[in-house]
Formats: sequence, C-alpha cells, structure tokens
Amino acid sequence: MNTKYIDLINQTFDFPQEEFKIDSNKNLHFHDIDTMKLAEEFGTPLKFTYLPKISQNIQNAKSMFERAMKKHKFKAKYHYCYCTKSSHFKHVLDEALKNDIHIETSSAFDIDIVENLKREGSITDKTFVLCNGFKREEYISKIQNLINNGHKNCIPIIDNYEEIGLLTEGVKKKINIGIRIASEEEPKFEFYTSRLGIGYKNIVDFYRREVKENNKVNLKMLHFFINTGIKDNAYYWNELSKCMKVYISLKRICPSLDSLNIGGGFPIKNSLGFNYDYEYMVDEIICQIKDACEDAEVQVPHIFTEFGSYTVGESGGAIYKVLYQKKQNDRERWNMINSSFITTLPDSWAINKRFILLPLNRWNDVYERVLLGGLTCDSDDYYNSEQHINAIYLPAYKEEKPLYLGFFNTGAYQESIGGYGGLQHCLIPQPKHVIISKNNEGKLEYKVFKEKQTASDFLKILGYE
Repeated sequence: MNTKYIDLINQTFDFPQEEFKIDSNKNLHFHDIDTMKLAEEFGTPLKFTYLPKISQNIQNAKSMFERAMKKHKFKAKYHYCYCTKSSHFKHVLDEALKNDIHIETSSAFDIDIVENLKREGSITDKTFVLCNGFKREEYISKIQNLINNGHKNCIPIIDNYEEIGLLTEGVKKKINIGIRIASEEEPKFEFYTSRLGIGYKNIVDFYRREVKENNKVNLKMLHFFINTGIKDNAYYWNELSKCMKVYISLKRICPSLDSLNIGGGFPIKNSLGFNYDYEYMVDEIICQIKDACEDAEVQVPHIFTEFGSYTVGESGGAIYKVLYQKKQNDRERWNMINSSFITTLPDSWAINKRFILLPLNRWNDVYERVLLGGLTCDSDDYYNSEQHINAIYLPAYKEEKPLYLGFFNTGAYQESIGGYGGLQHCLIPQPKHVIISKNNEGKLEYKVFKEKQTASDFLKILGYE
C-alpha cells in the first residue's frame, strides 16, 4: 500500500521536475539548493532569493521572442523590460541588469533607483526607462530631470489627458511618449474598464487633439496591458486584436509610432501540475501582430514586454518549521508554523494566491491531510485548500521528528506588500533573508541580506526607544 508522501507526489505529478528533486536522504532540493541544509545552517523562519533563476527566465524569454520573430520574419526589435514594482531590491536589479534589459517604473521613488543605477554604471542613457503609473508633481519632476540630464530613452507613458501638459512644462527638448490603452477588464471583474490609461475609442482623437501638432512631444509607443496577464483565452486574444486596431489607426496618421509595449506578463509556476506553453504564446502573439500589420499594410512595431513576476517570482522561497499540531475536531488538524502568512506571504491571505508548498524532509513518512496556521491571533492567518488548488497533504506530524516546509516561487511582491523591515501584524518579526548566488566556478554562495527583526526594531518604529 502506497502511504508515503513520496508515493503521493509520484502518483499525482510528473516528478522530479526541473527545479525539484529528492536526494538519497529523501530531502528536497530546489535547483541546486539543499533546502534542509539551508534551514539547518540559517535557521527558520527564513526567506531566500536564488539569483540565477532571474537570469535564466530573462534569457528564456529573450530566446523565445528571437525564435518567433525569426520564424515569422518579423522585421523589428525585441526589448525585455523589468517591472521594478515586483521587487525593488538591489540584488534583484543587479542580477536582472546583467542580461541587457530595460526598466519599467511606476512611481517617483523608482526614478531615484534609476539615478542610483546610472551612477554605478549598471544602466546608461541608452537603457529604456518606461515610466508608467498615474503621475503627479514629484514623479513628473523626476522624469523631467532624468530627460533634461540626457536620458534620451526615457519614455513617459501617458495615463490621462493632463499628463502631456504637466510633463512638457519643464523639459528643454522634444520628448518621446507612449500612450496607455485602458483595456476592458475580464467579465468577472467588478468594473468594466481599467482605471489606468485612455479608452480605446478615445486614443486617436486624443492624439489628433493633444499630440499631432505638439512640437514638444513625439508619440513613440502604444502600451497594452491586461491585468490578468498573458493567457490563452478568448478574452486576451480579443483585447490584443482591439489593441492592434488602435495601433494601426494611429500608425497611419503618426509615422513616429513604432513600438508596442505588451504588459501584464507571463504567469509563473504555482503548483507541480502547472502547465503553460510559453513558446506557443510568444509565437502566437508575434504571429497575430504580424498578420494584423500585413493586412493593414503598416510596418510591424518593435516589441517591448514588461515582465515583473516572471522575472523575479520563481527566484524566491520561504521556509518554516511546524511547531505543533492542534486537533480542533475529528477532521481538522492544524499544523502551526513558526511565522505568519500575513507577515511573510501576504498574497496568500489577501488574494488567495497559490504558491508551491512542499515539505523539505520526511518524504518517506506516511502523510495526512492538514491545514496550516500562522502565529498571529488573526483568524485569516492560514493557508488551506482554497489557496493550494487541492487539499494539503504533508508528512504526518510527529513531535520527535520536526517537519520543515517550503513555499516556493514567492519572489514577487511579497516583501513590498508585507512592509519589509517595518511593522508586522501582531509584531511577528520579518524572518532572516538569505541571498543565494553562484560564483565563477558554479558553486553556490550564501549571504545574509537581512537578519530577523528584533523587538528593538519594532520599539524604535513605535516610538518606545
């Protein structure tokens, strides 16, 4: 009878997988990382970032677009942009920028990061800086300074009717701009049209009224963003088709328009059963853009993509120890972890986001169905089947045999949404954070980026010290 946890995984999924395997001691390895060794050396709870995965995903995307463009004889360039809002950490930007990429910003302080990277030489005036978001005084002022100081490839993406006037008041030269399309949201959304950008039907009139005769701006780019990301469904392809109609209408009256910026991003792996054909999606996007342009007899655009979660999400992980099991009734067993989901994985309780959950050890033990609880006194601090796609099964709890858990592909948004380094719910501390890289010989190197928060850290913020 197959009652061991490893049997359950082998029966349910195709395992081992590219990034997950089990060693001879039945402990989990994530890429080249012995996760149990990591937990034993640095303790738990623990956050980690595996930097090589960032470069791997960037290079994969660049290769896929290169192949698709070559296949379809798509005579334009491809530019990979990283959305800094996914993770602003310097170690993330440093790793991403090794791969000849560009940057998308969303707020004023992003520009300070850009200036810092320029001073270090990580980016140059040739690096595209696409400035998205709703812009007001501070953000606009910093964009103006960036452009006035010679950053010719800074392209503000116009979000509303006032921004052109605000941007051009303080610039000394003609600037390139983009316009963001306010796409229609999926039918299940509570509203019909995105609050960001300008509506499909209004863009051409807006161009004629505000841009065409304006000697201070040059329309360079159309920005197409779908909130739910790039998915193979009727909704996405319909929105892309509508976007291309707008692009073609603008291109016919605006020769300077030569770029299409595709936002929304690829999904990342959220379970061992994840199935997404990246190669097909890239090929189909390029094919549909090419066909639309050929039918309309206009030049195909340069393609920009904005990938945030896809860039950094699969590089992150969180490790916990099961402290205790509470049996609240005949059916529910609560495994209590030594941290809080609200503190460390806020998307899991805020939007029921799924992450890959696997035990680090005891894969040869029998399994049981459980719920996971965090340390706060908040009833929402849990992780259950709603987030996990199916019921949660883990090696059976044994007080004398500690169980360690890993949540994987958590590298996007969790630190910034959780208020990294600041106050945490019920004052449950932010865990230690370790950066994992490879040296020139391909060996793993570990560096503690941040120690676990202390009581003193909290008391200073709260005004007690």
